[in-house]
Amino acid sequence: MLQIGALSAEQVGVVVALGAGMLIGLERERRKGEGPQRQSAGLRTFMVAALLGVCAQIVSVALAAVALLGVTVLAALSYLRSRSDDPGLTTELALVTTALIGMLAVPQPELAAAAAVLLASLLAARERLHHFATHWLSEDELHDGLLLAALLLILLPLLPAQSLTWLGGLSPRRMLTLLVVILAMQALSHVAQRLLGSRLGLPVSGLLGGFVSSTATITAMGGRVRSGQTPLQLACSAAVLSSAATWMQVALMASVVVPGGLLEWLPMVLVGVAAPLVIGVLLWRRASATAPGGLPPGRRVLRLREAATVGALLIAGAVVVNLAHQRGDLGLMLGTGIAALADAHAPMVALMSMSGTGLIGHDAAMSGVLLAITVNSATRSVAAWVSGGRVYGLVVAAALGVNVALVWAWHWG
Repeated sequence: MLQIGALSAEQVGVVVALGAGMLIGLERERRKGEGPQRQSAGLRTFMVAALLGVCAQIVSVALAAVALLGVTVLAALSYLRSRSDDPGLTTELALVTTALIGMLAVPQPELAAAAAVLLASLLAARERLHHFATHWLSEDELHDGLLLAALLLILLPLLPAQSLTWLGGLSPRRMLTLLVVILAMQALSHVAQRLLGSRLGLPVSGLLGGFVSSTATITAMGGRVRSGQTPLQLACSAAVLSSAATWMQVALMASVVVPGGLLEWLPMVLVGVAAPLVIGVLLWRRASATAPGGLPPGRRVLRLREAATVGALLIAGAVVVNLAHQRGDLGLMLGTGIAALADAHAPMVALMSMSGTGLIGHDAAMSGVLLAITVNSATRSVAAWVSGGRVYGLVVAAALGVNVALVWAWHWG
């Protein structure tokens, strides 16, 4: 019996190419139609194109180039002679791509097989992709998605990666990376509410919103309670879960700022996440089975003003903590507490960066992060009381108090 391991690279390439051509051709055969109006390329054509590609590649690179040119010319002629009312070029482009996959099957058969599956999946998902692009995706969502991609793929690589002393060892590239993460969490929060609805989407949105700003999330949920948009327990669940995200943010920031020291922060993160996660889930289970509304009308995917505010707080907090460190350990803790009144993320980033560069020890950085979250928990408790009323404020403050007490007990133990 023939063993796969005994096949040469060329033989494996032929088998993969034929399989790829068959897979793609089956999908095109089902769509080519029947009668005089049918498309010219079907199962056999795609298998032949893949076989042509792999055989030409085995013979020589020059012949592979000639074969690819020939397939491209035939695809162009097929399109020009087509009497179909459909002006699309999908089948013709797929035919050329299939020939390329056949060529790829010799040097990299695994990649060629994966490319064939991906191409067949894209072709089969025509209606779903069309519906997504024209009906499900709004103009604002498309605009914000392109903006996020531009920040990630264009601006981020252009920024300098050198650390700046006055930012506590942070670099402009790492600062923008944190802002991109914040914007990505905003996008995930938006998608969660669109896909899951209010009862499940709102708590998920609260959790993701906590990566951006737990204070802002708690305030927003309090406003929904006051306006009657959301049941009390459901809003409390989302608010408490946003506090779980604050602890997850510690690990996320550590992975960006001090990748090598991430494991040192994980035990504290796990302890910090446990209480708000359990309390948030319990509140969600007790919440009303129906919740009015989903996304507020006209809500954008990316809230640039909010992200810019967080970015400004990150920079200001890093500067304050770096200056306070020059006054000794007491000054460092005092500066951390002051910076955390507005937002816990800013001093957290600065402390981790200073720890990673050796300016302060890990224990001092951990105590500073706990202090920052404790001070900011008081700010969030006040924000909950003001925005959502006495009952909402008490529930959120109690959950935050239990959370902070447990983490300090673990730290001192």
